[in-house]
Amino acid sequence: MTQHQNAQSMKPATAAKKLGVYLDATPADFREGSVSRAELNALQTDPPEWLRELRRNGPHPRPVVAAKLGVSISGLARGGVTDALTTEQIEALKAENPEWLQKERATQADVRKENVRIKEMRAEKEARAAQRERD
Repeated sequence: MTQHQNAQSMKPATAAKKLGVYLDATPADFREGSVSRAELNALQTDPPEWLRELRRNGPHPRPVVAAKLGVSISGLARGGVTDALTTEQIEALKAENPEWLQKERATQADVRKENVRIKEMRAEKEARAAQRERD
């Protein structure tokens, strides 16, 4: 990775976030330099083995863990999950299906339903407003 940072480069933490990987699990040369946009694009289009391995087995950052479990990041924290987890640990949590995970999944499902309802309501209002303008 490049050693200097300019307008077309980013910190390793930003690049790791965009790649969906846990920064502390990346190779040292990735963590110690900056990443250009071209390097990031290359990593995304043709990931090296270390990146494929991290994406496959982890450890995964909290947003990825939350998505794999079907909960919010806040729900993870309420459930006591504050560290990065491996794919194996995530699968074990799913199999165990503790009460907090069931509750957080239900909460997340309710949030999604509410977001759909609000989106439909706004679309309906916009359609009515457009119809009034035409009349």
